[in-house]
Amino acid sequence: MSETFATGDLVAASCRGHPVEGTYITDRDGMAVIKLKSGYNIGVEMATCSRVKAAGAPAVPAAPAVTQDDTLPELAIISTGGTIASKIDYRTGAVTSQFTADDILRAIPGLSSLARYRSEVLATILSENMTPRIWQDLARAIHAAIKDGAEGVIVTHGTDTMAYSASAVSYMLDTPVPVVFVGSQRSADRPSSDNIMNGLCAAAAARSDLGEVAVAMHATTNDDACAIHRATRVRKMHTSRRDAFQSLDMAPLGSVAYPSLAVTLSDEAVRRRETEPVLKDRLEEHCGLLSFYPGMAPEMVRAYEGYKGLVVAGTGLGHVSTACIEALKDLVDAGTMVVMTSQCLNGRVCDRVYDTGRDLLAAGVIEGEDMLPEAALTKMMWVLGNETDPEKAGTMMTTDLKGEIRRRSDHGF
Repeated sequence: MSETFATGDLVAASCRGHPVEGTYITDRDGMAVIKLKSGYNIGVEMATCSRVKAAGAPAVPAAPAVTQDDTLPELAIISTGGTIASKIDYRTGAVTSQFTADDILRAIPGLSSLARYRSEVLATILSENMTPRIWQDLARAIHAAIKDGAEGVIVTHGTDTMAYSASAVSYMLDTPVPVVFVGSQRSADRPSSDNIMNGLCAAAAARSDLGEVAVAMHATTNDDACAIHRATRVRKMHTSRRDAFQSLDMAPLGSVAYPSLAVTLSDEAVRRRETEPVLKDRLEEHCGLLSFYPGMAPEMVRAYEGYKGLVVAGTGLGHVSTACIEALKDLVDAGTMVVMTSQCLNGRVCDRVYDTGRDLLAAGVIEGEDMLPEAALTKMMWVLGNETDPEKAGTMMTTDLKGEIRRRSDHGF
């Protein structure tokens, strides 16, 4: 029978025949999760574990005082539950989010030299649980912070759906100051964590001359710069790399050098301006995003009957099979807006080259230009939430509103 351990016990174990030692966290399915001295967690057979030292009572050190410099510009930090400002409890191995401005300043000490901060906890969720309702709450919170004098806003967010949220907010909010989304690909308990560098770069971007919604994340695998991406042109392109976020079909809006935190903006970046922020927070939630694949049954398309809108990520120039076109026509005829984008991500849709494309246009499908599928979805939610006339809504979908459509793509079209 395996020995019973308590969280925080120091245990010795065997991992693939090699002796290891670490802090016991928990067990699952016969495997013990222990934290190595390197900071990484591993799973080992429970039967190989033996207690080296029992966990003592957790020490609760007094939190150090945090002083904010009133002469620095004020930034707002709005948290949605990401790990960017999390910290590790080395007794339990747990990573916990930090909520107050003081907590965040303790987790990322260099922030206090860049600005003074106020914070708001909007949500504490995994990013896959983000919803359009929370996007609306987020846009309202950002708008209120700017109206209340914040000279820039930082939104901490889980990375998996951060591009969707940033894009949705960019449609709902006209901002005169930087609104910078930031996350962390690797949690604070890992030696390769990117939370401190990304946090500092986001703060530098939030006090810069930028005047639009953006995402700031590691630019390369080195710790030398963060890239500033336009919210409607960015996508997470890797599951775990620190430089997972890339601008597609355009260069980043700028960069933040590290550790100097010098910000460079491109000519294309929208600059700060002395105007009031504008909030248009209505969204039509009953919209979908469908990625076409060879052999897709028309019933997959018909599953969206009754929806207000559907974005299709088609092949190449923006195609689906002949078998699915009639189903898309039925959706359009029933009043569903259907917009075609491409799975290629780079380049633009052109349904005038092949027969199936022409059939799609004849069916009433709208070409999504060079919009990313997720940017097209959030735009569709916003357009249908604010415009009831189908013709005007269709025109808005093919009009550049927040940098999601470029007049001309590279390499033709």
